Amino acid sequence: MVKVITYGTYDLLHYGHIRLLERAKALGDYLIVGVTADDFDKTRGKINVQQSLEERVAAVQATGIADKVIIEEYEGQKIDDIRKYQIDIFTVGSDWVGVFDYLNEYCEVVYLPRTEGVSSTEIRSARSSVRLGMVGYAPYLNKFYNESKYVNAVTVTGICVPEKGILGELQGELDLYTDDYEELLANVDAVYIHSHPMQHYEQCKAALMAGKHVMCESPLALHEEECRELLKLAEDRDLIIMEALRTAYITAYSRMLLLLKSGKIGTVVSVDATCTSLSSSEQVGGSKKWGSLEAWGPTTFLPVFQVLGTGFDKLSIFTIPNESKEYDSFTKINFTYPGATATIKVGNGVKSEGELIISGTKGYIYVPAPWWKTDYFEVRYENPADNKRYFYQVDGEGIRYELVALAAAIRDKRPDYYISREITIATSNMMHEHKKAFHRRLEEMK
Repeated sequence: MVKVITYGTYDLLHYGHIRLLERAKALGDYLIVGVTADDFDKTRGKINVQQSLEERVAAVQATGIADKVIIEEYEGQKIDDIRKYQIDIFTVGSDWVGVFDYLNEYCEVVYLPRTEGVSSTEIRSARSSVRLGMVGYAPYLNKFYNESKYVNAVTVTGICVPEKGILGELQGELDLYTDDYEELLANVDAVYIHSHPMQHYEQCKAALMAGKHVMCESPLALHEEECRELLKLAEDRDLIIMEALRTAYITAYSRMLLLLKSGKIGTVVSVDATCTSLSSSEQVGGSKKWGSLEAWGPTTFLPVFQVLGTGFDKLSIFTIPNESKEYDSFTKINFTYPGATATIKVGNGVKSEGELIISGTKGYIYVPAPWWKTDYFEVRYENPADNKRYFYQVDGEGIRYELVALAAAIRDKRPDYYISREITIATSNMMHEHKKAFHRRLEEMK
């Protein structure tokens, strides 16, 4: 019996896939098809896959061509599979010519011609292409725009900034709406908002009222009631509104949460998150300045609320105003839960180690700085020999991943699930609580 093996993602299975599988089967008597897992696809830069692994496996099985379907989960697995299943022929499409020649040491390698005129990329682009507008301050939007080019379900078409002169690298690349937000909204399907947090509520509301989907940097609003209003407005109009908190979409961070849920470190008793920067809080092109909690607060709240929940019993806020007393240069918040505690520290113009530590009754998780865009974390125990390190590739600081999530939410007409609505609301409420504490602090200093 001649055994043949081939691999692929098989997203949105089409005629080209089927023809390739048929040619592969014709090479021998028994065909094994490896379908790549989601995480492995990410390490290969394939972030635009629209179907789940289960859907893709089912589609391959439904063709009736494969005798066996397996999952490809890691680099180098092809050699393991060839040995394990005693493969005679490895085959793949001709667009990979030369790449897998190293497998000739283990079996015969055959490159098959691909079917012209059809591809998953083209099908995905035709299936869903969201016209996205950007609002806010150009320096960060440059990075966001460059990352958007990796996401074929989203096309950034326009930008709204206060002044033409601050566009920088984006000059001439996008339709410019100088301080004309309404005109931008009229020409896009969705909007990404990276303005000062004080502007988020009004800009989100205007977009939703115009029938546009919204991805906004956290917080959505600076008051709980305003946040609830936005969420209700989106729900009533069947629109997507989600927070652009890219940490939530990074693989290492999400895998860390899963380990915690499985009891890897026992019962969690403490979460400590720190984010600080010595850079200026003034945004280029903006008249408003960012306080430390406005800049970093939502990021540090994320692990606290996702691990311990939003139902804390007590809250203690310590905040230090900057010299002009316009905003906080440093803030420390302590949360008390039944049987647990949490501390967040944020600073603009103040520097500390930007790490995340989650303590449990069996061990603890350590995420080194900058934990909010990590590709690595450790699970540590009393006996160092039991410690384990986890590594996951992260591209573009998570920006491209949250864009993929936005496109999927719009396409599937489902709300974003990476950040719960309870956490979104609690984050806005914390911004309001801090504002009250900040004003009390100013009164005390008089």
